[in-house]
Amino acid sequence: MRQDSPRSSRRARSIGCVRSPSRCPTVRAEPAVTGSGPVIAPADRADVPGVIALIGRVYAEYGFVFDPPVEVPDLLAFERHYKPPRGAFFVVRQAGSIVGSVGVERLDGTTAELHRLYLDAPLRGRGTGRGLVEEVLAWCRMSAVARLVLWSDTRFEQAHRLYRRIDFRQTGERTLPNDPNQTREYCFERPV
Repeated sequence: MRQDSPRSSRRARSIGCVRSPSRCPTVRAEPAVTGSGPVIAPADRADVPGVIALIGRVYAEYGFVFDPPVEVPDLLAFERHYKPPRGAFFVVRQAGSIVGSVGVERLDGTTAELHRLYLDAPLRGRGTGRGLVEEVLAWCRMSAVARLVLWSDTRFEQAHRLYRRIDFRQTGERTLPNDPNQTREYCFERPV
């Protein structure tokens, strides 16, 4: 990888592989080609259908009911939630498909909330989720956010292990009322 290329270093940084980008499982230093590995990139409104499809696949794995207007209203109002400076959204693309996602939205002057961390099953446990969270943390630092919070379904145990490994601590629990999926969620937070 050329060390002087901002695009290459941006990609390497996006999954936390600044020191050793050649060993990064998620990103290639050179421009992606058809069939290449997953690449993290900023998202825009045009990516919403692919993100909704990804979330639908994950919900199906868990046997959850998925009704986008109920489950992902933030995505249906993408600019209001994720347009800078209020927030940001990132996707993982592989072979032309969206296979991962994460969003971040400022709640107040010093706090932001991580949303929509989802990965297709083959990418879990390979560093891609960590890369997405590190992208959110980088956005928080650039945006002067001091604290990052998130809510995660209690059944997403692999995600909880990731959050704990990267210094989130569990701080609360809630049950969503009138939810067909009987969702209970844990709150996690960490300083940025």
